[in-house]
Amino acid sequence: MAEERIVHVASPKAKLYAEADQAIRKRLKAFPRALRAYELLIQDLEARAGWNMANYLTMRKLGYNDHGRVHALLTGAAGVAILDLLAEAGVRLDTVESGAGELEDAYVVVLLSTMLHDLGNQVHRYLHEAFGVALALPILNRILEKIYPDPEPRTALRALILHGIFSHDLEPEPLTLEAGITAVADGTDITKGRGRKAFALGSIDIHSISALAVDEVRILKGDKYPVEIQVLMNNSAGIFQVEETLTKKVLKSPLRPYVTVVAMTDGQSGQDQRIVHRVRLHETEDRFVLD
Repeated sequence: MAEERIVHVASPKAKLYAEADQAIRKRLKAFPRALRAYELLIQDLEARAGWNMANYLTMRKLGYNDHGRVHALLTGAAGVAILDLLAEAGVRLDTVESGAGELEDAYVVVLLSTMLHDLGNQVHRYLHEAFGVALALPILNRILEKIYPDPEPRTALRALILHGIFSHDLEPEPLTLEAGITAVADGTDITKGRGRKAFALGSIDIHSISALAVDEVRILKGDKYPVEIQVLMNNSAGIFQVEETLTKKVLKSPLRPYVTVVAMTDGQSGQDQRIVHRVRLHETEDRFVLD
């Protein structure tokens, strides 16, 4: 039986924020450097303003789903949950492999790259990955200087963080496991709590409709893989969001050997014709198949 690690449930914005904050703090108790980085980041006024303006442009001007502070916290929580499971399975992280740091420092890398990955949207959605690298630099310098007095490891860790920000949308593809975690964590934020506001603002398309069809995303310890991501849908339309947003990021990242995705409808409400009952990312053929 898969062990549950984290659940994204569609709920009001304040509740989502509080749940994500609590989940992050709980997981980082054993990693004081990472917890310090988190506390510095959420108190950083430049980061907060950047998240707010990124959200304004993407939601109000483009009709996209949430790309602000709540999205940053939700993906941050997902990132450290995925990292927990990989570390438990003995997967060697690039932070350690490269000599940049230890496991605790990998948590710093994943947390900061994941929570800052969409910062560039405050300039424009187009090239937001590159803008994000430039805009994250002063924030990262402020935070990392307070945790790593030695400039050599600080610079190495910053490079890994910037790589995660730059490659989170798969163009270019992420090369490190930490960057893969950032990309996949981004892909897990697909519940209807994120899509409802875009829908209410008049963005009625397959993206907002499919987001409304996803009730929960669970990050679990899998039976065959270190990480199993389960997506519970109230309507089969959610499969678009799962395939286009989540599984694409699994398949095009270094996490591909370690993660599987399962999507299913609950079959309880009677509102959905349940065209799809349950699908799984196939272990060998890199595609969804019916169970």
